[in-house]
Amino acid sequence: MKQPSGLSRRVANTIDALLALVLVVAVGGNLSAGTWTFLVALPLWLAWATVAASGLAIALRRHRPLVAYGLGLGSLVPGLLAGNGLGPAALLATGCALYTVALEHHRIRSLIAMGLGLVVVMIFELLRLGPNTIASTAFAGGGVVGSWALGWMTRQRRANLAQLAETQADQAVSDERLRIAREMHDVVAHSMSLIAVKAAVGNHVAQEQPEEAREALRVIELTSRETLVELRRMLGVLRSGDGTPEAALGPAPKLSDLRTLAERAGQAGVRVELTGELIDDLPEGVALSVYRITQEAVTNVVKHAGPSACRITITEEPGEVSVEIVDDGRGEGSPATAGGHGLIGMRERVAVYGGDFEAGPLPAGGFRVYARLPYAAKEVGTR
Repeated sequence: MKQPSGLSRRVANTIDALLALVLVVAVGGNLSAGTWTFLVALPLWLAWATVAASGLAIALRRHRPLVAYGLGLGSLVPGLLAGNGLGPAALLATGCALYTVALEHHRIRSLIAMGLGLVVVMIFELLRLGPNTIASTAFAGGGVVGSWALGWMTRQRRANLAQLAETQADQAVSDERLRIAREMHDVVAHSMSLIAVKAAVGNHVAQEQPEEAREALRVIELTSRETLVELRRMLGVLRSGDGTPEAALGPAPKLSDLRTLAERAGQAGVRVELTGELIDDLPEGVALSVYRITQEAVTNVVKHAGPSACRITITEEPGEVSVEIVDDGRGEGSPATAGGHGLIGMRERVAVYGGDFEAGPLPAGGFRVYARLPYAAKEVGTR
């Protein structure tokens, strides 16, 4: 289960880079000026290596948490021995890296990492026994434990939020199905009951009382027309998604209509590139599902990604068709968090055919939607 992040990856990386730069400049400036007196004499190159390792640990912690933590522990050894400004700087870098390890890795691995940090702290604090050894050991050990605890609590909170979002999505699917079932019942049940009764009456008196049979047929015709109007109105409400009936119910769109969809998205500021073949001989239901999934994904790009580029790729293989929609937008307010049910509807369309569906942000920015829809061989014969 993917856990939600409070900051976008770009912003988080920028903050880490700035923090690493401030640490290197501040500690390196004091090293260059010779303002510190170390408890244990260190070669100048080792002091600079400690500063560099601390900065790298902070800068790399979101990309390679374990590597960053290793760098932090490596800087902690000379930092604790030398004391003064090197110790707190190394401890800060180690704490930041351990926080990310606890956030990204399972509990056992993160506890082992925390234990290694405590061992390093206690060993090198005890190597330089002095009047402040107990206080400094408690401070450094508390920093290590506190970093792990903060990361683990954040991991648990994000897991709870992800579980809550998944539960809400399931509830939204159930609510949508219940709403459709309720509206279908309200619109169809009474009319179909009347039609069934009148058809039975007409069949019973067709020969003896033709006038009454014709009257029954007239009622059936009138009721059928009224029911058809109501069904169209209801489907228009469901298709629009906001409770407003569509102005017109034209023929079901085809894959060739994706070109028009791309042109309209271009008018809204999204450059759409359509690749792959627009297959004309897909089963009607499959083609409609592919079009609707693409339409919803492109609509989300227009709404949430800002001015961007979008690539639509359609691929057909024997017995299945797949569509991929990738954009390079900023990803703020992605469809997964924007409050709509677009992704739920796409997933439901794919589930009808027993296919695969994936949707989520990309590491380098942007959003990707992928759907694979297999169709039975008997459907191919009805093309």
